[in-house]
Amino acid sequence: MEKLHIAFFGPTNSGKSTLVNALAGQEVSLVSPVPGTTTDPVRKAIELPGLGPCVLIDTAGLDDEGILGSERTRLTRRILDETDIAVVLENSSVVSDLRAAGIPIVHYKRGQSIESLLQELITAAPKEQETFLTGKLVKAGDKVLLVMPQDSEAPKGRLILPQVQVLRELLDRGCVPVCCTPESLPNAVKTITPNLVITDSQVFKLVNETIPPEWPLTSFSILLAASKGDIGVFVEGAGAIGRLKAGDRVLIAEACTHVPDTEDIGRVKIPALLRERVPDLQVEVAAGNDFPEDLSAYSLIIHCGACVAHKTLVRSRIRKALLAGVPITNYGIAIAQLQGMLERVEIPRLSSE
Repeated sequence: MEKLHIAFFGPTNSGKSTLVNALAGQEVSLVSPVPGTTTDPVRKAIELPGLGPCVLIDTAGLDDEGILGSERTRLTRRILDETDIAVVLENSSVVSDLRAAGIPIVHYKRGQSIESLLQELITAAPKEQETFLTGKLVKAGDKVLLVMPQDSEAPKGRLILPQVQVLRELLDRGCVPVCCTPESLPNAVKTITPNLVITDSQVFKLVNETIPPEWPLTSFSILLAASKGDIGVFVEGAGAIGRLKAGDRVLIAEACTHVPDTEDIGRVKIPALLRERVPDLQVEVAAGNDFPEDLSAYSLIIHCGACVAHKTLVRSRIRKALLAGVPITNYGIAIAQLQGMLERVEIPRLSSE
């Protein structure tokens, strides 16, 4: 279950930090009468009655002045991209931006009780029907073969998050998952006839060449893309790969930050596949929150699987790309397109409509 992101906006010293601390029942943010005490956004994961798992985000004052003040304001406005509900204290210039983005607003009144604020948050919370990562691709009793590389990008002693999420969902749905690595896939093929094969996108080609062509195939990245973004936009955006030409700029957008290595899918493998087609491409990487404000110079954006990113953030980036007229796709879909396999793989949302 994704955590609901609740952000607090308002002028300097309007009581945002005090309110966040009161709602959390503990000291989350430093409180001081000195203007500009809160500089960078402060996040606190918490369970709230009637809302479940949430992330409270305290922000700097939107009227902060000076050179650092303008930077703090810029960081505060960036929080809009991941906000599900905005709590606004006093009149704030951010209200018009919140309304334009369609973000529910709760106006906190000075002296209002925490119980009353909680009830307003519950009322304002977006009502979305719970969906499955695997959509209608599987049903109870289905056998599902998971091909999971355990290379240097995988955390030592653990599975990567998308593999854990999909495996847990399959168990919850009453499926029979069977796990293997690309190296043990030939033996797995001899022992199981699955209803679906789910693989890491980076070994799409190897898996496709190993399994029978009639076995349905998809990837962890594609499942995540369908659950967090507009999968139709991602599929359409992949078509721009065939229109790339020398000198074009491609943005690799990572939702998290990590230290890359020689097997990094976004910084090494996808750029290599792109340059096999167009040698003189300019490939740039934006990690974490460093998503460019101006996207107009790019010919294509390829977003990561967003395994640790909030879906509101992913959808906000899609919206920005569309407004800028820049095609956007996803790691898994891009790799399938680059390897001539996009029509071969199962796309959850499209296949269930």
